[in-house]
Amino acid sequence: MTASLRPQRLLPRLSSATSRTTSGTRPSFLDQTPGTCLICQFRPQSTIRVPRVHHLQQTRRFASTSSSPNATTTDNNGTIQNIPDITNHYTIFPKTLPAGPPPSSPFHISVSDLRREFLQLQGTIHPDKYPPGPSKQQAEALSARINEAYRTLSDPLARAQYLLREMHDIDVTAEDGAAHHALDPETLMEVMEVQETIEEVGAEPGAESTIAELKKQNETRVVECVEKLANAFDAGDLESARQECVRLRFWYNIAQGLKEWEPGLTEIRLVH
Repeated sequence: MTASLRPQRLLPRLSSATSRTTSGTRPSFLDQTPGTCLICQFRPQSTIRVPRVHHLQQTRRFASTSSSPNATTTDNNGTIQNIPDITNHYTIFPKTLPAGPPPSSPFHISVSDLRREFLQLQGTIHPDKYPPGPSKQQAEALSARINEAYRTLSDPLARAQYLLREMHDIDVTAEDGAAHHALDPETLMEVMEVQETIEEVGAEPGAESTIAELKKQNETRVVECVEKLANAFDAGDLESARQECVRLRFWYNIAQGLKEWEPGLTEIRLVH
């Protein structure tokens, strides 16, 4: 098929996939089994939730925290005292992210440091440490909140989407995102070219080597896109950050399509 015919055949398919997206949906390969914490994946999740407090309503600095997480105790009523500051995802991890979100601190995060602090927090808040009752219910809710923050901040795309949505009221995952956050024509053409190559390779001889090469190329795109995204956030350039976030969502979806590829596959769908 010539390049001139590719957009006509592929764009409707891409558009139809776009229209089915629901708000807040992440690429499937980012999904993880839900649970109260990553240490204890099979615990039932509590229905009690710790309410979030919008960052604009806070007068405290992002680096503030109510107390050291290692000093968590319970009062006479069984309520956990000295809980982590849950103002936003960044305040939950004051050791790793003392300055708060970009541009006060770099977009890039030391995932190893984040995981270390996450494990320390979960070791203190873990519901198994508390007897049945209010303290255990509160611990389950806090553990789920910490778990959510860790999962979000440890992935560049999820982190970028969170920053745009929660800190700047820009939701690139919204149901009407295709209209308000359209992909630029050049990147759209590149995405469609890759999509068509994946579909055309089918069960041809050498298909697996072709897919392996496409994976390497896409990994390079992801790395480059994340770096541009980080530079935009660090500079406070929200429009560039939004554009790179939209691109990164597509490259993540291409990665998922390549991961799910099997010999003979004739169609992949990109969900944005």
